[in-house]
Amino acid sequence: MPTPVGRLTVLYDADCPLCVHLRHWLLRQRQLVPLDLVPAGSHEARRRFPDLDHSATLREITVVGDRGQVYRETNAWIVCLWALADHRAKAHWLATPAGQPFARVTVLAAAKWREALKGPHREGGHCEDGRCEVPDPPD
Repeated sequence: MPTPVGRLTVLYDADCPLCVHLRHWLLRQRQLVPLDLVPAGSHEARRRFPDLDHSATLREITVVGDRGQVYRETNAWIVCLWALADHRAKAHWLATPAGQPFARVTVLAAAKWREALKGPHREGGHCEDGRCEVPDPPD
């Protein structure tokens, strides 16, 4: 039997304008499953999840469930949508064989856009001095 998810932690790249925009968008949504948004590679991420490959979390969105479930790439985006009241039905469809190609293309497009927008790479593959600053949402 699958382990239920009571809370999700989204590890996102705080140096990526697209990722920060999506972070703010997620925070504005009505959540059926609470989302904690933590900068990937930060001290907080490393403290919470010492066994994760933190350099990989900087390359691809990673979501961790409160029971140890780990979702990456397309599955991470789908589980984020699943956690939201207004997007759960879309997440269910994206998880089907019919929806998977759309989910994958969306994630690939976002990855290309992310690379085009991304600021300077962090030295050593993590936030400077282990702290990632998140810009405020646009007015």
